[in-house]
Amino acid sequence: MTKKFEFNWRVEVPELLRNGSTFDRWFEDKETTEYEPNCLFKVDEYGFFVYWKSDGKDGDVIELAQVSDIRYGGTPKDPKLCNKISKHGSMDDIDQKSLTICSGIDYTNIHYQHVVCADAQTAKDWQAGLRLITHNTKASNVCPTIQLMKHWMRLSFQVDPKGKVPVKVISKTFASGKTEKLVYQGLADMGLPSGKSDKIEPKDFTFEKFKNLYFKICPRNDIEELFQSITKGKSDTITLAQLVQFMNEKQRDPRLNEILYPLYDEKRCTEIINDYEMDEKARDSKCLTKEGFVRYLMSDENAPVFLDKLEEWMDMDQPLSHYYINSSHNTYLSGRQIGGKSTVEMYRQVLLAGCR
Repeated sequence: MTKKFEFNWRVEVPELLRNGSTFDRWFEDKETTEYEPNCLFKVDEYGFFVYWKSDGKDGDVIELAQVSDIRYGGTPKDPKLCNKISKHGSMDDIDQKSLTICSGIDYTNIHYQHVVCADAQTAKDWQAGLRLITHNTKASNVCPTIQLMKHWMRLSFQVDPKGKVPVKVISKTFASGKTEKLVYQGLADMGLPSGKSDKIEPKDFTFEKFKNLYFKICPRNDIEELFQSITKGKSDTITLAQLVQFMNEKQRDPRLNEILYPLYDEKRCTEIINDYEMDEKARDSKCLTKEGFVRYLMSDENAPVFLDKLEEWMDMDQPLSHYYINSSHNTYLSGRQIGGKSTVEMYRQVLLAGCR
């Protein structure tokens, strides 16, 4: 953005969720059932994931951006599962201290993860805390650097039973085949375990190392070409004058009002250099190295949308009867219009998504 803008996308995660609580987790669908007792559930400080781990089991996560609802209650239909959680009391007692976390990448394929809390109050506190940090529109529009950090955090939570990050999980992140060999080589170049069956200590698998691995496997040739076009291939840095020209001629939308969105000048571009250039010598010379240029391009300041416009522009907290609901008779369909199944759940999902 032409003007410097601090994009505050974070919602404070309640202390209870950050510190974590121990729950029994269960899941069931038409084909499978799962039961995992004594799982330590936590939410990371950024509110990206709810993650859990129990002794002797792999760690797992749910991305909170994909959570549509956190429902109070929930009991299993499978008799074996009922028997396993019966230690928590009668089914009525269990229902009062249980939560159902609904998540999915669309509105029709919803995954229901169930937890049994220590007591009803803990269930209510966790439900309130999770609802506070879900449906965060701003967090879905964070810059590429934060998205990379988010992906690295997911890998750090998906540990093996001994709490280490499996190399095969990192490899799966990028692809398979030829790319898989690049992952192993990239890890080896950084002095990390690189065998297919190897495991990495989380403290050794830092975000900087993950980012370096990402750029080795997914090189940005387009940025390299852009950098060369700005410097005319004659320098390893972009000068202040070249940066001003680039920002006004390539980055700034010429249709913008020059009073509300003034042209970039040397003062504004110096701010960009100071914010994103880590090389002290280049910074003192008011130049931008390729690494600093990449940091800028992958930052909130280079967002494709106006981040200050992401705030909701209407009051969405009134009773439903205060709104016209933009819906049709097809809303209840979970599949094709002809032959697709109908379910009331679809109405719930579109309303939770903000349809009014």
